[in-house]
Amino acid sequence: MRYEYKNIVVAIDGSPASEIAFNKALDIVKRNNAHLIIAHVVDYRSFAYAESYDGTLSSKAEEYGKELIQNYTEYAKKASINNISYCIEYGSPKVKIAKDIADNVKADLIICGATGMNAVERFLIGSVSESITRHASCDVLVVR
Repeated sequence: MRYEYKNIVVAIDGSPASEIAFNKALDIVKRNNAHLIIAHVVDYRSFAYAESYDGTLSSKAEEYGKELIQNYTEYAKKASINNISYCIEYGSPKVKIAKDIADNVKADLIICGATGMNAVERFLIGSVSESITRHASCDVLVVR
């Protein structure tokens, strides 16, 4: 008996690794006739200190996230995927993706890139993909 995924979350951050993960997600969504949930987390912690000097950083980050979601949604539609939704959350991607987003959409698979945009955080406290793998209650596919 073959297991079929119904709700697939793909985490995007604009990195090359997340683009590869997104393309892999499209293949898996098509094979499973699943619901694609495109997720982006605006990590305010990354620029909280700088925000006190430049009050536009948070709005720029939010705008960037919305643009990413829109571009990936259009790309998925061109790939003949119609059951698409998205979510933009605010906070730590490590927590939001594995727990909040996945739980809210009843995800049975999370797909993410092996490396993301924030190399400093990865060096200091570990990668987002590692944290997702450790804390998710569903299957996780980390794409290289």
